[in-house]
Amino acid sequence: MHRVAILDDYQGVARRYADWSTLPDGARLTAFTEALGGPEDVIAALEPFDVVVAMRERTAFPAEVIDRLPRLRLLVTTGPANAAIDVAAARQRGIVVSGTRGAGLIPTAELTWGLIHALARSLPAADRDVRGGGWQRTVGRDLRGARLGVIGLGGVGTPVARVGLAFGMDVVAWSAHLDAEHARAVGVTPVDKRELLATSDVVTIHLKLSARTTGLLGPDDLALMRPDSLLVNTSRAPVVNEEALLAALHAGTIGGAGLDVHSTEPLPADSPWRTAPRTVLTPHLGYVTEGTYDVFYSDALEDILAYAAGHPIRVVAP
Repeated sequence: MHRVAILDDYQGVARRYADWSTLPDGARLTAFTEALGGPEDVIAALEPFDVVVAMRERTAFPAEVIDRLPRLRLLVTTGPANAAIDVAAARQRGIVVSGTRGAGLIPTAELTWGLIHALARSLPAADRDVRGGGWQRTVGRDLRGARLGVIGLGGVGTPVARVGLAFGMDVVAWSAHLDAEHARAVGVTPVDKRELLATSDVVTIHLKLSARTTGLLGPDDLALMRPDSLLVNTSRAPVVNEEALLAALHAGTIGGAGLDVHSTEPLPADSPWRTAPRTVLTPHLGYVTEGTYDVFYSDALEDILAYAAGHPIRVVAP
């Protein structure tokens, strides 16, 4: 093991969260603080490395990339699985893919509420006003008594719903396989998709991306929402038809959107989202917290040391 790469260390903090000095003698550590780009850029940058630590799905490793990294022996992903890695192709090449523990889903639930508040109280605009000499140019929306529609009542959706209930909101939920008994036990009313979209003041999405959930909210679904309704997505961008959402925002047929996830990340400089009206955008921060990074990077180092000792751990199955 000679060269170890840490990818997409956007904040330049990876070295803080693990004692990388414990790497085997002679190992050289390189942290990339910018996105590498497309497949050819990834291959050019990583060709010299024996070990790569990938942060979630920020960099993709399809078969065509894996096949052109002849020195790669260990690919570590933060989290227990990574949809952006072709694990079967890696195994075929004799590359071990190891994961880390998950860091819990509460940070994403917390960020969801940050986006809801930012939209409901126009916090980004208010901040800009104060810094520019303005004062009280916006009127906020009350959450108490409003309806919160939660799409996906799982590990993120459930705590989001509980916070809504604590604020005195009427909370409803839908998903294709919603556990109605669980929903009622939480204090949430199960409804169908159409009712949720048509009656909710705030709609928030908490689903895993799959063939079934891709494009789940299309033009007809967004058309059901009221002109003052807010949509929040901290799940995955493809769950919502982005072109339809952009059109709805420009047409004023929905009230606003808070988005932590985007179809292309980092968001390109010419992305139409940068000028989209009534939006609050964050750069996929749902899991980006100190506690999460503590787990991810310390476990990644543990994976590398175990592999170097000849006993790989947390091996990801195809």
